[in-house]
Amino acid sequence: MGDSIWLWVAFNAAVLAMLALDLGVFHRKAHAVSLREAAAWSAVWVTLALCFNAGIWYFAGPQPALEFLTGYLVEKSLAVDNIFVIALIFSYFAVPAVYQHRILFWGILGALVMRGAFIAAGAYVLHQWHWVIYVFGGILLVTGVKMALRKDEAIDPEHNPVVRLARRWLPLTSRYDGQKFWTVENGKRVATPLFLVLLLVEFTDLVFAIDSIPAIFAITSDPFLVYTSNVMAILGLRSMYFLLAGVVHKFVYLKFGLSLVLVFVGAKMMLIDVFKVPTAVSLAVIATVIGGSIALSLLRPPRTAEAQTPSA
Repeated sequence: MGDSIWLWVAFNAAVLAMLALDLGVFHRKAHAVSLREAAAWSAVWVTLALCFNAGIWYFAGPQPALEFLTGYLVEKSLAVDNIFVIALIFSYFAVPAVYQHRILFWGILGALVMRGAFIAAGAYVLHQWHWVIYVFGGILLVTGVKMALRKDEAIDPEHNPVVRLARRWLPLTSRYDGQKFWTVENGKRVATPLFLVLLLVEFTDLVFAIDSIPAIFAITSDPFLVYTSNVMAILGLRSMYFLLAGVVHKFVYLKFGLSLVLVFVGAKMMLIDVFKVPTAVSLAVIATVIGGSIALSLLRPPRTAEAQTPSA
């Protein structure tokens, strides 16, 4: 449905306007985002996404609307895992709560550019060489299995290649200077820890995009729907982070739900020339698996070692 260049221009102009309004008006002054504020903004972004989805239904029909909604749900679900990693990064670098929104804002702005380039490249490759869809499907299958088998290990950002390269090639300071990414120290322009954290957040999103973008191409081949579902999901990532960062560790079974989703969409891609799974079925499966894994995590959390140890 994205054949009109003006449709792309209008959508991106609206996104830039919302981001300018967010940073220039509502978050002009740096402050720690409260749980109430995060919940309100989460509701705003979800409502905007659903209104956009309703517009797609009205102007293009139910099938594109279902494809957008399914892609949006996949991206939102995978973002929860991203939130856990970002929370660890913020904790490791002791980023003051008052500056976390600024990092996420610019990190998401960079993510939109990167993902746009990824989606354009993916759409071109799939259009030119249909067999690449099997490669995407294989990547998702392998990623899903690896996610299910992955052990929960502590993440050490110091071993991240981005941090190593930054420490080697960039002039860095260990002190924060308000919300500045760059400052002057001893007459020399240096990057603050905020800039290093921003680089890590961008790299983290790049890694997650390798999974999420092929997953949405398994839902729809329309580049406009792939792009808009990605963008609408990412726009709400900041508020979702502040809403869930403190409780995301409780979703212990979510990684298994995400792994099942990736295996499902990977298999769907691999079988596309044999059997095409209806989009409504995909939406139902993904929503059930993700919702079920979250509900199971909250209702039946695993027993801790202390709980299993009988009292004397």
